[in-house]
Amino acid sequence: MNNQTSTQLPIPPHFNPETVGAVWRVPYQQRAAAAQAWTKQYEIKPASEDKTRICLLLIDVQNTFCIPEFELFVGGKSGNGAVDDNVRLCEFIYRNLGIITKIIPTLDTHTAMQIFHPIFWMNAAGEHPIPAGNITPADIEQRIWHVNPNVAFSLGFDYEFLEKYACHYVKQLTQNGKYPLTVWPYHSMLGGIGHALVSAVEEAIFFHCIARNSQTQFEIKGNNPLTENYSVLSPEVLEDFDSRPIAQTNKKLIQQLLNFDAVIIAGQAKSHCVAWTIDDLLTEIRQVDMKLAKKVYLLEDCTSAVVVPGVVDYTEAADRAFERFADAGMKIVKSTELISFF
Repeated sequence: MNNQTSTQLPIPPHFNPETVGAVWRVPYQQRAAAAQAWTKQYEIKPASEDKTRICLLLIDVQNTFCIPEFELFVGGKSGNGAVDDNVRLCEFIYRNLGIITKIIPTLDTHTAMQIFHPIFWMNAAGEHPIPAGNITPADIEQRIWHVNPNVAFSLGFDYEFLEKYACHYVKQLTQNGKYPLTVWPYHSMLGGIGHALVSAVEEAIFFHCIARNSQTQFEIKGNNPLTENYSVLSPEVLEDFDSRPIAQTNKKLIQQLLNFDAVIIAGQAKSHCVAWTIDDLLTEIRQVDMKLAKKVYLLEDCTSAVVVPGVVDYTEAADRAFERFADAGMKIVKSTELISFF
């Protein structure tokens, strides 16, 4: 595959693809012992000895998006998209254990009182919006929806500021060509089971950590109450109506990714958090050196678009985004390929 290993590794016997769509406890001590034995059996070197440094960036591979009965399951066209994606992802991690230097999973992290959750908004009757709807500048101007004053109190904001900010925020999304403000169901709630990584993926990541002596690097995103944060590299809006900062880009992670010899990206959802993360990375690459795009690899069979049958289908938008990334020099690959990093 490259100068670190010429062959892929087998899948460890503990991996059961039938359990990828379920939630369960990872037996850490058993897996640690198995990983150490695996290292000896296949002479796997520690990540510190890698000559070609490869990062696997996993976007929001969490229960809330990847388990069928959870809040925002990404079913894709097949209806079972995220589960099938994660079977392939786990197998990819195990097969390429010897060459993945570091794994960086992002964790979409929310509390109830955020600008994209129902409780943040209310109408004249005191009712909250139904999830999956949009809030437009016209909705705010016509007072169809306004900020819940109890949210302002609970979060410690002046109500007039928050009202003015909310209007500014929705207009900014429109002006910047972003998705309109979507009122999402409560999801990826901090402290809840939906926030956790998919058990099978967590197990594979932990196995990699022990086998390669490479600490998993968890990246938190989405916990700012004043903005959506599809991309792990940058929130949707950075400033308030007076150009005062309310959030910032993740410059440290951007620089870290650009310093790897190769960055492999997978996760959920292809149309939202994955696409926006790649788009932000490409924006940074354009400012530095377009040749850097060639070291980004997109695992197209380990990500799915948001599809709600009869309501919305982002498949085409996601595919167009990936075509644009490929045109910029990024490589679209499958998890089963023998990928050359030269």
